[in-house]
Amino acid sequence: MVNNAIIAAFGLDAANFEIKRFGSGHINNTFLLSAIGDDKKYVLQKINTNVFKEPAVIATNQRLAAEYLAVHHPGYLFITPIQTVNREDLFVWEGDYWRLIPFINDSTSVDQADNTKQAYEAAKQFGKMARYLDGIDMRPFKPTIPNFHNLTLRYSAFQEAIPQAKEDRKAAAQDTIEEFLRHSNIAITYEQLKTDPAFKDRLMHHDTKINNVLLHKTTFEGLCVCDLDTLMPGKLISDLGDMVRTYVCPVSEEERDLTLIHVRNEYFEALMKGYLEEVGATLTEVERKHLFYAGKFMIYMQGIRFLTDYLNGDVYYPIKYPTHNFDRAKNQLTLLQQLIKKEPELQAIIDQCLAQKA
Repeated sequence: MVNNAIIAAFGLDAANFEIKRFGSGHINNTFLLSAIGDDKKYVLQKINTNVFKEPAVIATNQRLAAEYLAVHHPGYLFITPIQTVNREDLFVWEGDYWRLIPFINDSTSVDQADNTKQAYEAAKQFGKMARYLDGIDMRPFKPTIPNFHNLTLRYSAFQEAIPQAKEDRKAAAQDTIEEFLRHSNIAITYEQLKTDPAFKDRLMHHDTKINNVLLHKTTFEGLCVCDLDTLMPGKLISDLGDMVRTYVCPVSEEERDLTLIHVRNEYFEALMKGYLEEVGATLTEVERKHLFYAGKFMIYMQGIRFLTDYLNGDVYYPIKYPTHNFDRAKNQLTLLQQLIKKEPELQAIIDQCLAQKA
């Protein structure tokens, strides 16, 4: 399962550990190393180079952030890979890239927000990391996945997919295509924002699903952010938008019963409160004005990505049945419509959170 030489590269003896597959992630191969006879544990990961073409960029970004935080916020828990015996962040074995990460004792994670405390605590951790990294020199950082949240690129790909799609797929999706096109102002706004100097670049996580925060296993208070592969330059709307997309709805993007999709105001308030309590004081005026837009941005982008893949013949996202990506797109479109319908009351929640922070 894991060659002993990989473990030895990090100064450990495989004979002293029980090794099991670990976690619910779908990108990297992850294993838990539990010491036999004591409570010492490590997380060992093989990086998926089909997704992350330059693993060294991941390691460099994390190391640079860790060094900055160690100086400016020395008490902050920032998970940093353990170096090999040769003082390298990654170990290469037969062309595969491996890293060893400390296991955080008394921690747990959840795959969906089941109560508002979880949403609040998770958002607070992402906000704290954004606040602590505000002011870091962005120049040495590189994208680990280029154009990951580039809505301009995603919208262009969507437009290109429509005339090239097979007629049966295009006909089946026509109403959904037209509805997404009617919301093209979301893409236009992004194009305007990304060149606005007041809409500043930040070091963002880019994958703020709730299972990327570790919570205390008994109190469920936030401990730290994890899974930092996509830590790279970006905009505030990426992290905030992904929280809105994945926390406020009681069902996931896999749900086919569209009647179950709605926006839970209390979860929206919890995540906004947690996030803005931490990062609110660092926001520019342009960022403050586009906090609600963040949710629209991320839901719209994910929706057109699913629809584009369906029109292209399902070449990117794994599917379990022929209309899987089409159903995902309709799911996200419904969530977008529900969010927009509630804009006045949700914006009022944002305004209240900002006023409390001020």
